[in-house]
Amino acid sequence: MEDPAAPGVGSSSPNSNGNGGGKGKQAAPKGREAFRSQRRESEGSVDCPTLEFEYGDADGHAAELSVQAKEWLELEEDAQKAYVMGLLDRLEVVSRERRLKVARAVLYLAQGTFGECDSEVDVLHWSRYNCFLLYQMGTFSAFLELLHMEIDNSQACSSALRKPAISIADSTELRVLLSVMYLLVENIRLERETDSCRWRTARETFRTELSFSMHNEEPFALLLFSMVTKFCSGLAPHFPIKKVLLLLWKVVMFTLGGFEHLQVLKIQKRAELGLPPLTEDSIQVVKSMRAASPPSYTLDLGESQLAPPPSKLRGRRGSRRQLLTKQDSLDIYNERDLFKTEEPATEEEEESAGDGERTLDGELDLLEQDPLVPPPPSQASLSAERVAFPKGLPWAPKVRQKDIEHFLEMSRNKFIGFTLGQDTDTLVGLPRPIHESVKTLKQHKYISIADVQIKNEEDLEKCPMSLGEEVVPETPCEILYQGMLYSLPQYMIALLKILLAAAPTSKAKTDSINILADVLPEEMPITVLQSMKLGIDVNRHKEIIVKSISALLLLLLKHFRLNHIYQFEYVSQHLVFANCIPLILKFFNQNILSYITAKNSISVLDYPCCTIQDLPELTTESLEAGDNNQFCWRNLFSCINLLRLLNKLTKWKHSRTMMLVVFKSAPILKRALKVKQAMLQLYVLKLLKIQTKYLGRQWRKSNMKTMSAIYQKVRHRMNDDWAYGNDIDARPWDFQAEECTLRANIEAFNSRRYDKPQDSEFSPVDNCLQSVLGQRLDLPEDFHYSYELWLEREVFSQPICWEELLQNH
Repeated sequence: MEDPAAPGVGSSSPNSNGNGGGKGKQAAPKGREAFRSQRRESEGSVDCPTLEFEYGDADGHAAELSVQAKEWLELEEDAQKAYVMGLLDRLEVVSRERRLKVARAVLYLAQGTFGECDSEVDVLHWSRYNCFLLYQMGTFSAFLELLHMEIDNSQACSSALRKPAISIADSTELRVLLSVMYLLVENIRLERETDSCRWRTARETFRTELSFSMHNEEPFALLLFSMVTKFCSGLAPHFPIKKVLLLLWKVVMFTLGGFEHLQVLKIQKRAELGLPPLTEDSIQVVKSMRAASPPSYTLDLGESQLAPPPSKLRGRRGSRRQLLTKQDSLDIYNERDLFKTEEPATEEEEESAGDGERTLDGELDLLEQDPLVPPPPSQASLSAERVAFPKGLPWAPKVRQKDIEHFLEMSRNKFIGFTLGQDTDTLVGLPRPIHESVKTLKQHKYISIADVQIKNEEDLEKCPMSLGEEVVPETPCEILYQGMLYSLPQYMIALLKILLAAAPTSKAKTDSINILADVLPEEMPITVLQSMKLGIDVNRHKEIIVKSISALLLLLLKHFRLNHIYQFEYVSQHLVFANCIPLILKFFNQNILSYITAKNSISVLDYPCCTIQDLPELTTESLEAGDNNQFCWRNLFSCINLLRLLNKLTKWKHSRTMMLVVFKSAPILKRALKVKQAMLQLYVLKLLKIQTKYLGRQWRKSNMKTMSAIYQKVRHRMNDDWAYGNDIDARPWDFQAEECTLRANIEAFNSRRYDKPQDSEFSPVDNCLQSVLGQRLDLPEDFHYSYELWLEREVFSQPICWEELLQNH
């Protein structure tokens, strides 16, 4: 969990901001033991021991959090509620400093009252318990009001704009508020079987409160979106953007649902539309897939470059036979580990490195970096990998209605000489094999929810009067889209701006936005150790931002696609127009292995570890050591999200597929196959498959192992000529025409459903004579002068043939 309340650089540390009294965890138990010892001694002696009492405005911070000298964990629930109510009352004071002190006390409760816990499990348990208690007492609503005040605080914004360098001190109040809200959302969002009915009810109430407009206010996600755009526009550079994005991502996940909930919604939607049930669960299929070794780059270059001279081949029959066997085998599971050798540059990659390369600024910097070289695998692991053959193909093939129509059109032209349009049932005159082919295609026909929605939209456009007005369910996804509709371009541009600034391949620019405002200290480091720590914090900060944005965009696209295809197309088109495709390629134009195995974390400073253990003295060796994990879950998650995002933007879009070709994405994506993770490899291969036919015969010949991997892992489309590219000449690339047609359909959908003009030609007409004559009309001043003339010209002088009028009606 990337907790914005996690102590460390860029967040509110419990031992530094007063949440734990500044005494640390171990001080409390020792103090209690000393007190009990003194009490026993005093009871056994006449003399009173010396009282070490310090007079001041108030007792220590930790002591102030307790009630009647009792610890929080020992209090009854009613006493805990009474204390929370007291804290919320004190939040309404005018003094900013006193409000901040109380907000930090609430943050301490939300973090699990770690000063009284003995293990990380206890901290997480009490954090969840306290968050449910805080929500039930109205804490979220109180903090939402404070957040509105801080967002509208013009004095803080103007002060930040005047400063030459913004630091973590400029966002203290906002970070405390966002941390409490994040902890509430994250803890309440988590479902467990042991949750009580009261907690389950509170969760649903909280989800409803976040999803819909409450008290004439916008949904909470829209408030966070407005903070993002305000930050990117430069009006509020002090906003802690990492915490805003983390909270926004978790709010969308909580209100709309995660990936597993999406699968359930998809099944329900297909049943409502009368479509056949899904034949497979895509999530489970991907989980069951295993990673493959990277393609054999040495063999992919072709025999002419790598084969030894003929004189040496005569005496090496066994080697020749072994080489041919490996070339004939299309099973990538039999390959040796290829990390030990550096990949030579193919002709395609050399061209891509020398041609005009593009980024958001017009050029894509192709950085050639050496991959990480892990230790060679043992003989046992190689033999175990060789015997693991895949059992059949992982995906059931799918056929679209358009594919069947196209196949029959070609067959009729060839054998009969004419076509029957969209008729897929009449097979008269076609040979028997064509009958069998059509039968097989129809067996694997797949009708998507999007196909039904597009057909319904066409019918509503053609027959608006007869079909009537569409009934749109007020789901959380629909409410969010309606709220985002008119500002959606600004939201997408803002997210991509931040993503670009956080990408590790981005170059520092003076005019770029400052995403490090909530991680940089007031005083810059002066020692090597401080510089190393700040460098780790900055890299971790950027990684969390990339993780949040990639997951947020993917969730939005998947939910909008399920809700309505044109909502998805609207968001995806604005992402494409904002150069999302080259931006993602720029992100992957690095050593992905190094990025995935990065150690940008200091485990002893992570929450909740730092709240329980005594913090050791940080040294250069401990900072360089990092954790013992094989990879960074956060970075691998981000890479998969970005690849899925790129797939969604380009799938079934010929013009966008050609953008992948023009930006020379093939060598960039192929290098990502070095990461041995099944899901990441699957989406890389999908992106390579859709552009394979446009890369030329020489590329396909030199990358046969990649072609084999595509065949084994990616779903098959029976009529898809992806491996040969025979229909390239018939597919002209007209980006503007395709995008303009799509945009017209999107605008027609948005206008029909969300624009309700009063002067529409389909607006209801008042046909009641009394109400029409009873309406007061404002006439011009000179009307009564010309009224008689108008009557004579328009009424009396116009003959009326009543018989003809009666006959017509």
